[in-house]
Amino acid sequence: MDVSPSPIVVTGDQQVTATFSFSTKGAGKAELQLKPPGDVSVGSPIDLTASSHGQWTRWTGKKTFDAKSEGRWSFLAIAHDGQGGEKSTDGTFAVDVKKTAADSRIVDFGAHPDLVSKGDRISVSGRLQVERSGWQGYGGQRVTITFREQGTDAYRHITTVDTSRSGWFATRVTAEATGWWRAEFGGNADAKSSVSDTDRVDVKARSRDSRIVGFDAYPEPVDKGDRLAFRGTLQAEGSHGWEGLSGERVAILFRADGSSRWERVTGDRTGRDGRFWAGATAQTSGWWRAVFEGTRGVEGSSSDSDRVRVVKPTPPPSKDKSRLVSFNAYPEPVKYGKYLRFRGALLVDGGGYEAKVALYFLPKGSSKWKYVKTTNSTGSGKLYTKVKAYKSGYWKFVFSGDEDTYGSQSGRDYVRVKR
Repeated sequence: MDVSPSPIVVTGDQQVTATFSFSTKGAGKAELQLKPPGDVSVGSPIDLTASSHGQWTRWTGKKTFDAKSEGRWSFLAIAHDGQGGEKSTDGTFAVDVKKTAADSRIVDFGAHPDLVSKGDRISVSGRLQVERSGWQGYGGQRVTITFREQGTDAYRHITTVDTSRSGWFATRVTAEATGWWRAEFGGNADAKSSVSDTDRVDVKARSRDSRIVGFDAYPEPVDKGDRLAFRGTLQAEGSHGWEGLSGERVAILFRADGSSRWERVTGDRTGRDGRFWAGATAQTSGWWRAVFEGTRGVEGSSSDSDRVRVVKPTPPPSKDKSRLVSFNAYPEPVKYGKYLRFRGALLVDGGGYEAKVALYFLPKGSSKWKYVKTTNSTGSGKLYTKVKAYKSGYWKFVFSGDEDTYGSQSGRDYVRVKR
């Protein structure tokens, strides 16, 4: 007995038609009975068709099997010679049922955030489900995370992750380029493969880090109303380490003691080597810092804070007043190129004072006094000097003062120079 196919395998809800054939010699009639699995005493006849091959006859019958036919069947083939004689053969064959793999799907897949810098980590997550009288979470399964870069056609394997009991999965991956992410389930004997929807993540070039080093606010302490100076260096991370960042604006911020608010006071643009300098008037004690807001391709940064104590200025030491009196320029008029003489007296607290005194000249028609020479007063305060006269104008003595005495100047005296 030939059975085709052998074995007979029924898949899911499908039906399979099997062919049974055997050959006889000298028989005018034949029959075939098939008995299903179980406690069945009588077989079912199968219609046969005959085809002659010389002295032999080929008998062929067909039967359709489905999933309910699973098990081991029996057959009985009988040949009749037409004179009351017969000959038979029997045996068994198997009908196997192969279960159909259930459908699967990946839902709620997402890759986030949608916009990141190159090299950042992103999260990918979703849920694997299987169809079993409704969609159910499919736990304990391996899911592959794949990625297709923008401008390419193929997805490539990135990593794998196992689903939880409820079918959820999540992992973190590194984003190196703009493109599409998806999850893939390869399937198994119980469930078919499936692929999630795709989710795009845009990757921008990573901005370089920056830093402000060497920031200093000085002097410290400082008198109220005096000038404070600020200095530091703005650097950005480069291929060879930290490099000075030129042409960028750095703001100088201040926070007074007891306050939580930073206020911009001044600023500067960095030089070729990233250095900056700035100044401001000291008003109250507090903290200073430099801030770089960032620029295209470079992240912002802030310096360490530097506290400066502002104190009341020390009052200047007490000085005596001085006076320049009895100033006289003579003769008047004076001839061109001849000596013009000057006399006067430097007094401090009513007495003569010995010091250096300067002679100044304001030419006729001019608005700017010009220094001419310096002379010394005597111990009694008397002053005398001379110079050659070339232009008409005003003359005066000027005492600049010293550590003990305030300065002063004489009255002015006009002298005409004649040719």
